[in-house]
Amino acid sequence: RRRLFENPGDRAEVEGISRQFSDFYRKHAEKFPLETQSNEYFERLTRSYPIHPEIFDRLYEDWSTLEKFQRTRGVLQYMAIVIHRLWNTDNRDALIMPGTLPLDDSNVRTKSIHYLPQGWEPVIEREIDGSHSVPFEIDGHDTRFGSVQAARRTTRTVFLGSAPAAANQAVRGIQAERILLGAVQPGQTVGVFEDVLKRLCDRLHYLYSEQDRYWFDTRPNLRREMESRKQNISDRDELQILIKSRVTRVFGRNHHFGGIHVFTPSVDIPDDYGTGPRLVVLPTHAAYSRGENNPAFTDAEKILYNRGDQPRQKQNRLIFLAPDFDVVSRLKEQGRIYLAWDSIVTDIENGTLNQDISHLNQAKRSRDHSEQSLNQLIRETWKWLIAPLEDFIKGKPQLVWEAVQVSPSAPNLIQAIEDKLREEEWLVYEWSPIHLRNLLKQWYLKDDTKDVGALKVWQDTCHYLYLPRLVNDQVFLNAIVKGIETEDYFGFAAGKDGERYLGFAFAFGSGNIGVLDESSLFIDREAAIVYRDSLKRDRANQKERNHTDTTFPADMEEMDDKGESSASGSDDVSIPDKASSFKKQFYGTVSLDPIRAKMDFATIIDEVVQQFTAKLGVDVKISVEIQAQSKEGFDEALQRAIKENCNVLKFLTSEFEY
Repeated sequence: RRRLFENPGDRAEVEGISRQFSDFYRKHAEKFPLETQSNEYFERLTRSYPIHPEIFDRLYEDWSTLEKFQRTRGVLQYMAIVIHRLWNTDNRDALIMPGTLPLDDSNVRTKSIHYLPQGWEPVIEREIDGSHSVPFEIDGHDTRFGSVQAARRTTRTVFLGSAPAAANQAVRGIQAERILLGAVQPGQTVGVFEDVLKRLCDRLHYLYSEQDRYWFDTRPNLRREMESRKQNISDRDELQILIKSRVTRVFGRNHHFGGIHVFTPSVDIPDDYGTGPRLVVLPTHAAYSRGENNPAFTDAEKILYNRGDQPRQKQNRLIFLAPDFDVVSRLKEQGRIYLAWDSIVTDIENGTLNQDISHLNQAKRSRDHSEQSLNQLIRETWKWLIAPLEDFIKGKPQLVWEAVQVSPSAPNLIQAIEDKLREEEWLVYEWSPIHLRNLLKQWYLKDDTKDVGALKVWQDTCHYLYLPRLVNDQVFLNAIVKGIETEDYFGFAAGKDGERYLGFAFAFGSGNIGVLDESSLFIDREAAIVYRDSLKRDRANQKERNHTDTTFPADMEEMDDKGESSASGSDDVSIPDKASSFKKQFYGTVSLDPIRAKMDFATIIDEVVQQFTAKLGVDVKISVEIQAQSKEGFDEALQRAIKENCNVLKFLTSEFEY
């Protein structure tokens, strides 16, 4: 410093500036080297002012290792050229730092590469400093960086700290904390320089990074190779296949959907009632946009109405997940980057691309980083859940699309989708019988209609978009079971024979109604009340007939004039005891269809058993006999399950035989 400057300035001013730097380093202690936290470093700042100590450290520790570079004379010559250039350009930096070096000046650049191997001129011109360099472009396009020349100050610092290193060094480069030390001044935001360092790693072809160290080299890194390969990746044959596999991967298996169809043509999406609704994941070209033209709605409508060339019937079983239009382009770019890095790693490992182990490690890190970014973008892209609905306008149904976002940060995507469907009531997981009754009254049991097929109602909810979209038929069955527990909603029957309802259930807690079929019926509440009352009258009349007195033939006895009876036959003839004429035991056996057993058994309880249990003093016993035969025999798993269930249900006997 003494040989470069006659007078560095007023001592109070020098100490004031040095104190600002020292306090800045202590305030952000975790970002800078440990040595900057001591009072000794403050003294070094004061002694070396207006030159930052880091410049002297790099020149004396790194550049002095170069052949023919004289430690004192070389440093003095180099710094004299740098100071002359800064003085002429009226540089206003508080200190001359590594990030201040004007490498865009021809004299400074020539002196900088004088002791270095061949090949540094184009590296500096293109990737470190100058009006045609990438850092200059980055600073010019982002005011956060350009306001403090963050990109150029960072690349200059990396150059000074890494250019003299030998290619065969075990540990190469300069640590991130020393890059910040050489580039950031008090009052500036440290995070801006950390961000620009990441940006530079993504853009520069001669900048290398490994763990926390960075360096320039005259050999291009693999980024140029990656950029070249990225341009040749086929969208249809490579990119779309990759994206489809990654989208498929994010869905778990435990869900209520009957199927998840990722980028599936409409002809391959089943048109059935299924075990649940189907989630259709739209491809990248069918992205959701907030603009007037929405490709997502256009593609979803084609799938909604058609299955290939045939019209689709079960339209209300489809829900759609669409990509975000604004993110799709970034996703595709990231997908190409990942594929390019993955191919480079494969070629190096196979020997097709001749690179050393450091390049292989760099390629693997770049591939892993790009894959992580790709997976994150997958979640950010497919976030629009859209559902088709129908509103009636002037008496005609009109298709309406509704859309809502699913959080990209949710840990379980499929669970987040189901939660959102439940929240928006686009999918009904639990259905109250009052809603089922209202649906019946609005669409089916009106005018003089007394009953309607239950299976038809369930199937209609799968067909028509103006009806509720139920998760599965069990939700429908549960609503029926709850509805027939009281007389507030509707009646139910297993079938109908003329005017007689079979398996009639109304205000009856059966617990289960069995399986819906073509014969199952909903009965209007008022009609069910009338029918129930008629059943009660019929039963009352039947009981009255059962208790009518026994009558005898007229010639069994004759009344005399005194009102006394005399037998017309032998004196041994006796009148039978009225009570002794009643039968005292009943036995009955019936075979049930195993498919309809639940419903048929409920009918038997209602029509037969309740006749006995309604009378006091009647002892009723019911036994159930089950016989099952198989020509192939029953496997061990089935036998074990049946035996365990029989034990729990307290069967008196339960055996398998050969």
